[in-house]
Amino acid sequence: MAPEDNRGFNVYKGLQKPLVFKSFKGRYIYWGLASVLTGFFAAVVISVSLNFFSGLVALVIVTFGGMGFTAMQQKKGLHHKTKSKGVYIMPAQWRRSARR
Repeated sequence: MAPEDNRGFNVYKGLQKPLVFKSFKGRYIYWGLASVLTGFFAAVVISVSLNFFSGLVALVIVTFGGMGFTAMQQKKGLHHKTKSKGVYIMPAQWRRSARR
């Protein structure tokens, strides 16, 4: 009697759900983080060049503007596509030719 040939490995595939942090999913977590970091960087630059109050205003505008933009993009979906109306007939390009 030959032992079974078991060459496969068990692979844990997770829960098949996207990573969620503070209502942001998947790649939009990084977009939100980028908007926060950009807001801090803009606040530092403007605070040094102008004054503290202008830096604080820039921090709020850039951060919340970026977070709002990220939320709007997330609402469209990870793979949003243009939605064209109408009927489109695609020509068959890869037909088999008649055998000779």
